[in-house]
Amino acid sequence: MELEEKPIKAVKRDPKGVRRNILRVSSKEFAEYGLSGARVNEIAALTKASKRMIYYYYGDKEGLYKACLEAAYSHVRAGEEKLDLGGLEPDKALAKLVGFTFDHHRKNPDFIRLVMIENIHKAAFLKGSEIIRSVNAAAIKNLTDIIIRGQSSGVFRDKLDPVELHWQISALSFFNVSNKPTFSALFDSELYSDEGQRTLRDHAVEMILLYVSHKQGTQK
Repeated sequence: MELEEKPIKAVKRDPKGVRRNILRVSSKEFAEYGLSGARVNEIAALTKASKRMIYYYYGDKEGLYKACLEAAYSHVRAGEEKLDLGGLEPDKALAKLVGFTFDHHRKNPDFIRLVMIENIHKAAFLKGSEIIRSVNAAAIKNLTDIIIRGQSSGVFRDKLDPVELHWQISALSFFNVSNKPTFSALFDSELYSDEGQRTLRDHAVEMILLYVSHKQGTQK
């Protein structure tokens, strides 16, 4: 009986911790099996929460999946906010942001899988989330600020779109994780060794900086 009571006591002492644990476990389950394949019974068995409590917090499995998406996007955007990019020169700020994005995606493959799964669902849950819209709007604002500072100082060229730039940074970082199994199987590449990943990261930063460079723009 003592072992059965411990989870209940833990919930009473630390409800926020229990919810974080539910989201952590659920995110792995959804990333591994998708929305349709993930099972709430399995999630409950791997956490200190009952199935009833999970439904109390999140309503149903779809509500839990949406909460996992929101937590995943919020996590990456919170990491960006901690970079203190406003205190750096615009080119260094952009380089730091690109490097962070590449590293984050590489270290968080479950985030990539969740995004891929949400694309399968045609972004149905993402579209209904004000949280995701809000945190991603902040990401575009940060890029806009970097671009404006870079153009004002003459480092960046004109006619840079922050949304397009965000797309390019995401594409370089996302493909590295999303297509790792197929790319590795086809080419038996050393790109996924530690050294190969460092090289790809450095080149991703270099490509983005060349793209926004004032010197690159004047050569056209």
